[in-house]
Amino acid sequence: MPHFDLPLADLRERRSDVTVPDDFDEFWASTLEGSRAAHGETYARDVDNGLALVATSDVTFSGFAGDPIAAWYHRPANAEPTTIVVEFIGYSGGRGFAHQQSEWALAGCGHLKVDTRGQGYGQWSPGDTADPHGSEPAAPGSMTRGIRAPETYFYRRVFTDAALAVDVARELAPGARVFVAGGSQGGGIAIAAAALGTDVAGALIDVPFLCDFPRATSITDRAPFSEIVAYLTAHRDRVDETFRTLRYFDGVNLATRATAPAIFSVALMDPICPPSTVFGAFNAWGSDDRRIEVYPYNGHEGGGGMHRRIQLDWLRERV
Repeated sequence: MPHFDLPLADLRERRSDVTVPDDFDEFWASTLEGSRAAHGETYARDVDNGLALVATSDVTFSGFAGDPIAAWYHRPANAEPTTIVVEFIGYSGGRGFAHQQSEWALAGCGHLKVDTRGQGYGQWSPGDTADPHGSEPAAPGSMTRGIRAPETYFYRRVFTDAALAVDVARELAPGARVFVAGGSQGGGIAIAAAALGTDVAGALIDVPFLCDFPRATSITDRAPFSEIVAYLTAHRDRVDETFRTLRYFDGVNLATRATAPAIFSVALMDPICPPSTVFGAFNAWGSDDRRIEVYPYNGHEGGGGMHRRIQLDWLRERV
């Protein structure tokens, strides 16, 4: 994939045309209030992960409308963490297996790896959380489930799960500072968690998906954004309705409500999450304490292991 988007100098200055709905804050406040009222007990059961240095618990907590959401809680085997990273997963993936580790627990942090409801069908990472809420006919995948109204849209439930996962992290590690993290879809969800969660200490956002829907659907034909295009190909009379719904879930609009420090990554050859959509969210971020690492010759893999080391250093500076 060649450089297909704007020049880097223009990207750094780019502001998205996406606008915040007048009732945006009211919509999310009432959504979270309703789901917190339905909150049930959080269950955490220690499991044998086959590892000596990392302990793991199988967690079930209450998400949107009290629905059960699965997560793994990893942490150093012989120490209580003072920092916990809540991680969200890329498109189609789930929380995986108990023995699968990132660097967070090995760095001394707690690590809450949260399932995405209704996904976990990707061959690379299975999941365990159902989405019991139906929708009208939609394109295959998750992008257009319930898209006819903000109240029924799939990502209303996912983003609520994410905000409540921040609460659960504090239950599991009282007094710990809570950071949110994720790549691709997980990065888009982490933006929502930073905006909607309570007292988030920082956000680590990699090549985020779910940002600047109008631009993304017009400049890339790659999935998952192409699911929206496929839906609108069939429902020609629903263009305005669809993009009205998406304004409530756009990472650009949610970023304006995020006030925690943030580190982003972007890849300039990324055909799945075009760089201009990533910069749209980054430039809208509600805190001046933000930075973005640019990978000029990478695609959707972003910065990989090199970027993870940058993240570890960034996190260590803050804890």
